[in-house]
Amino acid sequence: MKWSELCIHTTNEAIEPISNILHEAGASGVVIEDPQDLVKERDTFMGEIYELNPEDYPEEGVYVKAYLPVNSFLAETVEEIKEAINNLIIHEIDLGHNKVTMSELDEEDWATAWKKYYKPVKISETFTIIPTWEDYQRVSSDEIIMELDPGMAFGTGTHPTTVLSIQAIEQYIQKDDTIIDVGTGSGVLSIASVLLGAKEVYAYDLDDVAVKSTTINSELNSVEHKVHAKQNNLLDNVDYQADMIVANILAEIIVRFTDKAYENLKSGGYFISSGIIQNKRQDVKDQLVKSGFEVVETNQMEDWTCIIARKP
Repeated sequence: MKWSELCIHTTNEAIEPISNILHEAGASGVVIEDPQDLVKERDTFMGEIYELNPEDYPEEGVYVKAYLPVNSFLAETVEEIKEAINNLIIHEIDLGHNKVTMSELDEEDWATAWKKYYKPVKISETFTIIPTWEDYQRVSSDEIIMELDPGMAFGTGTHPTTVLSIQAIEQYIQKDDTIIDVGTGSGVLSIASVLLGAKEVYAYDLDDVAVKSTTINSELNSVEHKVHAKQNNLLDNVDYQADMIVANILAEIIVRFTDKAYENLKSGGYFISSGIIQNKRQDVKDQLVKSGFEVVETNQMEDWTCIIARKP
């Protein structure tokens, strides 16, 4: 079978929205090639950095690569992807070069092309994410392992926004907490919450592919009985209160439902919001305060920010 590799030359800010567009278009796997990965020290990245080839990376910006089957609908699919990416300008997302190129790969080459990027990654003192095909042995008895199949949708959970979110959950979660995961994607934050002691998690996403991916990944980690994945728009029609709400989505979307997040949190509960590019950080903070939250911590990794807010 033939596959087409679609490469978009863009910015760090546009990675997540473009990745979502590609998954929604049927992409089987997405690869991010960021030149910063070649020069930054990654003490907790277990060797994967040594497999990267500098020739694969742009001098500035990033490459977002997706793999689409070559069929009679390919041309139309690519045009729809281009149009959806261009529409991101409406949300004031910097697209950078926004150059799209294509090349063909055999199925065997495609498998190698994206799997080589995914290795076990230790993202906190106790948390390690591993792809399903990797043989990995625990380093210590208290290490928490999450197993993912990155080929299904929405990446491996190693993007800075996800790492920041899991680190925040690890810091603020209490045993038997009830969690709401808004924009669950592959369910990484939902699964992490259960592995860290949550009693139950309600995982919402508008994309049915994300709901299915969350369900599959929950089963991979034997937490499907505690993760309740459902198709839903943000917190619409959610009429209960949780101990914690997590949302790893765009800043432009976070500011739309801070009032509802406040309403759906118990007193003393935490709202962890990530996916916030640096120049949108103050906008999110201002909206959180306006909704009644107190901002207790702001963490940053590369160009991304995670804000932890508390309902008094």
